[in-house]
Amino acid sequence: MAKIIVVTSGKGGVGKTTTSAAFSMGLAMRGYKTVVIDFDIGLRNLDIVMDCERRVVYDFVNVIQGDANLRQALIKDKRCENLFILAASQTKEKEALTLEGVGAVLNELSQDFDFIICDSPAGIEQGAFTAMYYADEAIIVTNPEVSSVRDSDRMLGILQSKSQRAQEGLDSVKENLLITRYDPDRVAKGEMMSIEDVEDILGVKNIGVIPESESVLKASNQGHPVIMDKNSDAGMAYDDMIARFLGETRPLRFIERKGLLKRIFS
Repeated sequence: MAKIIVVTSGKGGVGKTTTSAAFSMGLAMRGYKTVVIDFDIGLRNLDIVMDCERRVVYDFVNVIQGDANLRQALIKDKRCENLFILAASQTKEKEALTLEGVGAVLNELSQDFDFIICDSPAGIEQGAFTAMYYADEAIIVTNPEVSSVRDSDRMLGILQSKSQRAQEGLDSVKENLLITRYDPDRVAKGEMMSIEDVEDILGVKNIGVIPESESVLKASNQGHPVIMDKNSDAGMAYDDMIARFLGETRPLRFIERKGLLKRIFS
């Protein structure tokens, strides 16, 4: 049976889809059969980041409504044989994601995959709620800014009260914190919250800190998950994050200010 992991946050623009793409690719590259699902009905960005937008014939809603089966809708990544993508619909309404329909799709996928990654839309609307409802674990993505951390705290409350595990009295959803767009220079100037501040407020195990990096935007525009860029700080930080998720112990990198010479030559 697969482990279902939701990548979520309250605020938009914090890097959920970037994280979902890097996380799923990293797991697949380690040999785990992985599927990543776009729950952002009406917008659909995951297929662009994964460079498969031209290969989308059937989508998540088509499968839920019985217009296609999973074999027809799943897109196999061309770079990694263990990775599959299930795109969101651009034309349907968010209400098309029913709990019963999503549950049936996840149950079928669980028979064949090791990990199911649910890329949640921002906020607390229907898509976000259904993305987190069946989760075994959650990755809470937040920027080190007050509004982002506050919204992430609200999402933690929803996970603890409205997930299937919470409603059925099962073990709670395991929560993991990922801090993105971290800039130690701005932290030193008091323009950004420190890692310790974010951890203290949210009280969730921190499995990674992704530095602010131009390589993230470049990778997204090229349709390559940034974890494939082995020379970028962000790519290496995502690789560390996945290792920690799988139980390895790795020190946090890229969280210290660079010296003057390093800043000049970088």
